[in-house]
Amino acid sequence: MKQIETIQEVTDYSVEKDRRLFSATPEEILHGLTTDIYFVKAKQILNALEKENTIVVAEIFPRRDGILAGVAEVKNLLRDLDLEIWALPEGSAFEGKEVVMQIKGPYVRFALYETALLGILASSSGWATAARKVKEAAEGLPVLCFGARHVHPAVAPVMERAAIVGGTDGASCILGAKLAGLEPSGTVPHALFLVIGDSLETAKAYHRIMPPESVRSMLVDTFKDEVEESLRLANCARTGLESVRLDTPSERGGVTPDLVRELRAKLDVAGHSQIQIFVSGGLNPERIRLLKAAGADAFGVGSYISGAAAIDMTMDLKEVAGQAVAKRGRIPGQGSWPRLERIL
Repeated sequence: MKQIETIQEVTDYSVEKDRRLFSATPEEILHGLTTDIYFVKAKQILNALEKENTIVVAEIFPRRDGILAGVAEVKNLLRDLDLEIWALPEGSAFEGKEVVMQIKGPYVRFALYETALLGILASSSGWATAARKVKEAAEGLPVLCFGARHVHPAVAPVMERAAIVGGTDGASCILGAKLAGLEPSGTVPHALFLVIGDSLETAKAYHRIMPPESVRSMLVDTFKDEVEESLRLANCARTGLESVRLDTPSERGGVTPDLVRELRAKLDVAGHSQIQIFVSGGLNPERIRLLKAAGADAFGVGSYISGAAAIDMTMDLKEVAGQAVAKRGRIPGQGSWPRLERIL
């Protein structure tokens, strides 16, 4: 894919009037259309001064601690540029100001992608870091990412893949799960229960129609008391019930530890100790710890992960044409970062 070379190319470019979606395509990203304009100007000036072959060493570091994600995508972005790239392995924990990636090669080759690669690492690492926090709070219990509905669909797969890198056991977004090498996780929405009109009939239809590998986990907060609905479904062999999902809305007080304790106790008394309790709806690490202590077995987390702040990433040139350099306030020369591994 040919990169933008001059400001005139930017001026001449126009967006199609009938463009259906506003998200950038892979081709547009590779062409350089998502970059900050000043990188185009820098590239054009360096080419005009015949400095297109000047070798530099660039280092990328985060502003705060976190979990690294987005490395694979950055590798794909830069793979055809004949650069030497070192990075922490994806999923690694890092500290603020620790170098997580180092790039060596002619600056002109990758200048146009600084905006994109920093954005990839910043957003993906923010999501992965939030995912690691909820997974740690669950102390080994399963956690699924349900955050796709909270972000633009163009980035939903990136977010859910990053959540899996961070530690979640699965994701509901089809493409996000597939990118991580998994099958998407989830059963059915409240809408299905409302259309059918009864939770038990919905559960029986699910068991009859869905393939055996689809987990038999049913929402129990659509029509009646959650405990009553759970027992109705558990007592019917035609549901094949494996777990019940509590997703009680905030208008009804949300899912509370007391509700989980009551449900667990009454399922056990009724002889259904094998049926697990899956909890979702506004979860964060603190709530997960409380609900786990009350007896919850698994968790679906959405906005805590999808709404996580990006971890700002900065790229600095530390060496130009073999000479140590740095902007004011930074240390000249490439540092020694033994945890980096060569990826290109």
